[in-house]
Amino acid sequence: MKLIRISLMTLLLTGVLFADGKDLAKSLSLDPSSKAIKQWEKIFESSEKMGKMGIEKLSASDKEALKKYLTDHAADSDHPAAAGI
Repeated sequence: MKLIRISLMTLLLTGVLFADGKDLAKSLSLDPSSKAIKQWEKIFESSEKMGKMGIEKLSASDKEALKKYLTDHAADSDHPAAAGI
């Protein structure tokens, strides 16, 4: 039983460690098209703003992946994310 729990926890952690920007945004309930590119960039420049959104707790590589996803699919981007997708 203990081995099963350890295996499940390992799988969950591995999934979180290698999450892409879209998965990270979804886990934090962030909609990329809710803001313009400049707005997302300002959020990532402020520890306080990132903290309010739960971004601050992410690793540096996850923050980069999340920022790329959010700015690539922001409201004023060439490929804005559609709600619910």
